[in-house]
Amino acid sequence: MLNSAHFAVTVISKDRPGIVADTAEVLYRLGCNLEDSSCTMLGGDFAMILTVSHPKPFTKSRLVDEFKRLHDDKGLVAHVRTLGEEELQHQAPPGELCLISVYGADRPGIVYRVTRELAGLQVTIADLNTRVAGTKGDPVYVMMLEAYVPVGKSIGDIDELLSVLRTELQVEIGVRAITPVSL
Repeated sequence: MLNSAHFAVTVISKDRPGIVADTAEVLYRLGCNLEDSSCTMLGGDFAMILTVSHPKPFTKSRLVDEFKRLHDDKGLVAHVRTLGEEELQHQAPPGELCLISVYGADRPGIVYRVTRELAGLQVTIADLNTRVAGTKGDPVYVMMLEAYVPVGKSIGDIDELLSVLRTELQVEIGVRAITPVSL
């Protein structure tokens, strides 16, 4: 939106039905446009990260006040940050989009070791989700990453370079292309 105020909004609440609807209602009532979002359950909480816009003049304090009411009424906690123009020019990094999956026994260090190795390879992570699946007696750690393989490297190169971690961490790591679909 040209000549608009833009905000990053993070929302956290104990998980319950209606969190997304309550948040969307605040934004709708204020005339905000929801441009980008990511939402997930984290343990017993629900978390959202949103990018919203509103035609100027519109202040951060107005948005904060509306979310304060939602906090008072329903316990939802929101943080609002004003975004500058330079933060709105998002472009996907150059390179091929891939999905990296990691499965193994739940233990500390899996996220650190995999993401540190990817950073060293100049791989850009676009999305990362983790869960503990399986049973309490036999937990399985699951990590899914969407990432951009840098120009000059192939998905095969990344897969091969992660092979050391497969052995070291005793996990399964898969790397595959995500084929874009044209609409």
